[in-house]
Amino acid sequence: MTDMTVDLGGLEMRTPVATASGTFGYGREYAEMVDYSRIGAITAKGVRMVPWPGNPMPRHCEVPGGLLNAIGLQGPGAEHFVKWTLPQLRALDVPVIANVWGASVEEYAQAAAVLDAAAGVSAIEVNVSCPNVKEGGHTFGSSPRILAETVRAVRAAVKKPLIVKLAPNVPDIAPYIHALEDEGADAVSLINTIPAMAIDIEKRRPVLANRTGGLSGRCVHPAAVKIVYDAYRAGKLPILAMGGVYGPEDAIEFMLAGATAVAVGTATFTDPSTAVRIADGIDRYCGRHGFSAARELTGALLETAP
Repeated sequence: MTDMTVDLGGLEMRTPVATASGTFGYGREYAEMVDYSRIGAITAKGVRMVPWPGNPMPRHCEVPGGLLNAIGLQGPGAEHFVKWTLPQLRALDVPVIANVWGASVEEYAQAAAVLDAAAGVSAIEVNVSCPNVKEGGHTFGSSPRILAETVRAVRAAVKKPLIVKLAPNVPDIAPYIHALEDEGADAVSLINTIPAMAIDIEKRRPVLANRTGGLSGRCVHPAAVKIVYDAYRAGKLPILAMGGVYGPEDAIEFMLAGATAVAVGTATFTDPSTAVRIADGIDRYCGRHGFSAARELTGALLETAP
């Protein structure tokens, strides 16, 4: 039997497959459809200090090979999450990664501290792809300097494993990985959605009310693999990889490129059991190829061409 356990920066996972933030709700929605014993962790939908309504409708649409969304991080706020959502998540007996965001460095740290202190949260994931109101609207992850400031503040506020979710639309991922290492992050998650847009040519209007959104799905997978590959070689942080994971082969590709674990996102909408199916597929692959543990796949890419 394959040892499927992995250690994602101090977060012990029984399989290397998690669910991605924003695509699995708050976990409880799939309770009757998923075998949680085969999932390594659930990443909850993003939470900030205050309730947030998200963007106006329409805020998602299908595009060739993927999904375009501008949900706008709708959520009930940290207090509601801790009081009402976490007790239900604890009943599922699976590690919970709480995803946090904010409009300022101070709010990031405050929200992270609230969730870090809550029973049932196993790790904190910081989404730095949000507009920084104090920096002219630039996202927290668009500058290594601002990223470092944010991570430093959150690190000082939390004791649990700290994962930082980086944006993919930067020219070189290495300075961002170095900033995370310098400020004490325990792991990095890659990639967030890719900025994109769709236009209704008959109406001559953007399809989304927000005009632009984030692209996810099969179409982003090769780009995500390349970024994970670069991040693995840039530093030593364990990587939670995501982007177009629809089957075991996608997850294994990420792990060979350097990921410690993978997260399933958009595929959950068409098949809620995708994460379980992928975990089983990784197990079978390890058996066929002589790997005694799933963690042995991390970085096991043969660099030379066949």
